[in-house]
Amino acid sequence: MATKVRPRYPKPAWLKVRAPTGDRFTGLKRLMRTQSLHTVCEEARCPNIGECWNDGHATFMILGDTCTRACGFCAVTSGRPGELDPLEPLRLAAAVERMGLDYCVITSVNRDDVPDGGASVFAGCIRAVRRVRPSCQVEVLIPDFMGNWDALATVMEARPVVLNHNTETVPRLYARVRPKARYERTLELIRRAADLAPDVATKSGVMVGLGETRDELRATLADLVEHRCELLTVGQYLQPTRKHLPVQRFYHPDEFVEIAEEARALGFVHVESGPLVRSSYHAGRQALAASMNRARVG
Repeated sequence: MATKVRPRYPKPAWLKVRAPTGDRFTGLKRLMRTQSLHTVCEEARCPNIGECWNDGHATFMILGDTCTRACGFCAVTSGRPGELDPLEPLRLAAAVERMGLDYCVITSVNRDDVPDGGASVFAGCIRAVRRVRPSCQVEVLIPDFMGNWDALATVMEARPVVLNHNTETVPRLYARVRPKARYERTLELIRRAADLAPDVATKSGVMVGLGETRDELRATLADLVEHRCELLTVGQYLQPTRKHLPVQRFYHPDEFVEIAEEARALGFVHVESGPLVRSSYHAGRQALAASMNRARVG
């Protein structure tokens, strides 16, 4: 019996980007390989990789390149990961210093196979970067640690400038999009992060085009604000391969403007909303907005 192949619809013009090129892009790619580092820019096939890398910005992916989960939207390899590398924080910090970064984003695969989900490595990376380049602010995009709140506390004690955990989609679609995640756990993580470190900005991101309704999206954003989320990213879901969830529809750029306006009206401090927006897109600008807001209201 022939395997049913999911159709892939042509992308609209506003989603087409040039293939990444440039000396800085090539140099950064070489640096990642020589330091045995991974980036979510490559693993998740981010459409902004050319723009960001040529600007000298990258999102490092720690804890290996193999995820213990297999979410329906994600291009990162899933399977049985190898051992954690105790020297990874030092190698990452060396790359940050060599690049002369003033803002660094660190994320990871899910590591449900280790007791703290890799939280201690996140904390080690934050501290290592701060030692070698004190001027560099560090944002982390963390997994849910399976609800291990001691692991979350470990990360927050290292004081990143922004704590990001993506909601990804509306609660009705969680079983299909994020089968091992729980919507309520995501909201609780963000609230607990705000409680543990009120001086650290909280952030989340959602994808559109997976079959959600605008009312469901609006309700999800309201839940995030209620749980003390300050920063938001909204981007178009793009199907990485035929094995992944299909795109249900492409949002027009004007709709992303509308979503941003609605999100700001709900109470988000800063919103990045657009077809190609991803979690770390213009991350430094978002962190600055959160800092300025605290100064204004404080």
